[in-house]
Amino acid sequence: MGAALARHFLGAGDRVVVIGRSRAKFDALLATVTGDDRSAASRAEFVAADLSLVADSRRVVEHVQANHERIDALVLAASFIRQRRHTTAEGHEASWALFFISKYLFVTGLAALLRAAERPVVVNTAVPGARADAIDFDDLEMGEGFTFARSNAQQRRANELLGILATNDNLNLAYVTWGPARLVRSSFAGEVGKGMKVAAAVLGTLWGQRPDAAVRPIIDIIDAPAPGRAAYRGVKKRTLTVGDHDDEDAARLAAAVGHELS
Repeated sequence: MGAALARHFLGAGDRVVVIGRSRAKFDALLATVTGDDRSAASRAEFVAADLSLVADSRRVVEHVQANHERIDALVLAASFIRQRRHTTAEGHEASWALFFISKYLFVTGLAALLRAAERPVVVNTAVPGARADAIDFDDLEMGEGFTFARSNAQQRRANELLGILATNDNLNLAYVTWGPARLVRSSFAGEVGKGMKVAAAVLGTLWGQRPDAAVRPIIDIIDAPAPGRAAYRGVKKRTLTVGDHDDEDAARLAAAVGHELS
């Protein structure tokens, strides 16, 4: 889906920064757009990074800060599915680091560049609707009792709370947690069982959306952002999860992550 978004906005004449692990995939992407528009290559930038590593996320934030004056749209879409707990070389639980810590660093570290835009928007591809109590504040990296379901729910809820922090800091910001309405025909990155890989491939082929169709709702959100928080599955707006202590939980999460990263 990231490639489909990049192709669209390069085709629209925008400047696009792609962050990822594969330069080859970026070069292949450019080959699909530069045939009709020679200027696309000059408007596209690749930054190599493994966003499960805090050091890489921080390096990317510093690079963008140094080389760009504003950010109109920040799309947080990195994905690598793990069914089991995995610790990175830095000592962090890999899924938590990729699906939340990297996003936290981008949203907070690039806040000034988002404020510099006229109609800034963050699209966070964290499927909305996790329970309000899904976060274990005493064990964010799930050293005890890790399951894929618990990990996934915690990441999703944390990204909803990140929207509270972001929009409190910038009242002009649109912050959208978004998930596709159904399967997407795209590559499946992750360390999962053979059964899940086969099921994803078969179901994606039979019933999945093409990536360019799947990202159409994201494009519409970016083209006409509405300030504040919102949640969508495909084109359908969803009700945001509301807990009894959302603002306090958001502040508690920020403090806990700050302690993790100190």
